[in-house]
Amino acid sequence: MTKRILIDAEYIDETRVVVTNENEIDDFDHETARKKQNRGNLYLAKIARVEPSLQAAFVDYGYEKHGFLAFSEIHPDYFQIPIADKEILLKKELDNSDIDNTEIDEENNFLDKNLSNSKLKTLQKYKIQEVIKKGQIILIQVVKEERGNKGAAVTTYISLAGRYCVLMANTARKGGISRRITQSNTRKKLRSIIDSLKIPENMAVIIRTAGEKRTKPEIKRDFQYLTRIWEKIRSITMKSVAPVLVHEENNIIKRAIRDLYTPEIENIYVEGELAFKAAKDYMKTLMPSKVKTIKNYKDKTPLLQFYNYEKKLERMFDPIVHMNGGGYIVINQTEALVAIDVN
Repeated sequence: MTKRILIDAEYIDETRVVVTNENEIDDFDHETARKKQNRGNLYLAKIARVEPSLQAAFVDYGYEKHGFLAFSEIHPDYFQIPIADKEILLKKELDNSDIDNTEIDEENNFLDKNLSNSKLKTLQKYKIQEVIKKGQIILIQVVKEERGNKGAAVTTYISLAGRYCVLMANTARKGGISRRITQSNTRKKLRSIIDSLKIPENMAVIIRTAGEKRTKPEIKRDFQYLTRIWEKIRSITMKSVAPVLVHEENNIIKRAIRDLYTPEIENIYVEGELAFKAAKDYMKTLMPSKVKTIKNYKDKTPLLQFYNYEKKLERMFDPIVHMNGGGYIVINQTEALVAIDVN
């Protein structure tokens, strides 16, 4: 069984990623220059306005539509209140939080922000207009893309995804394990690994499902990689002027290597010099022993055409899908929903 990852990045306006299994397509991802995914990215932003009626703020992070920042998504460090009150808030957050059995957003690779509901109790004493001011500079992460007329939803609680774990960079919580890991012995082993990581007091680590069968050295290396990324982010932030992109978390090359690579993958073929360098550099930081799997494809025949996947990809996007039994379905995407007509 031959499994490969093919990355077509010959042209800067579009990048396509295909995971192949023999002659079949196992997975597909693509990104265009006009429609890059921002979810997970970090920006140094500026408070554009505070909206008391919504108990939220709108932030300028460099896009036409301002981001929506709920009060419960603002870290107490940004509150313009006495230090003693900040310490009380942080202590309440720690006391009210138990994420040992929390869920990870596996598709988008950071902590499920529904956990923010536990912070609401700690904010009852304050109103957003009392502690957050227009023009204030903050570091934010996009948690929901822009949709329709609505701007992106953002948070100041930063989560960075590795291959096996997620680093919560500014939290009072202790860390945890994905709910999808259910066996008690495995959870006990992973809890022991978390306890051995010497995590700073203001950080936490969540083990992803992909880390279920990983060893202590593998998870430790992943954690160390994430802490280096966080230190780099902090350094860039201190030198930057808002609004500006500080860290691109959801780059398609990163997603391909971090989330689609498995031990069964024999090689990763990359067409495009810049993409090849990016893939090689990222693999070097994430899994140094696997750098040799990254191959620079230079043949005159386009990569996906050489491996006979262009026509298969075209069929994937055909709205009419014929079934073996003689019937067919028609798939139409509208603004509100995806309609599937079975015939």
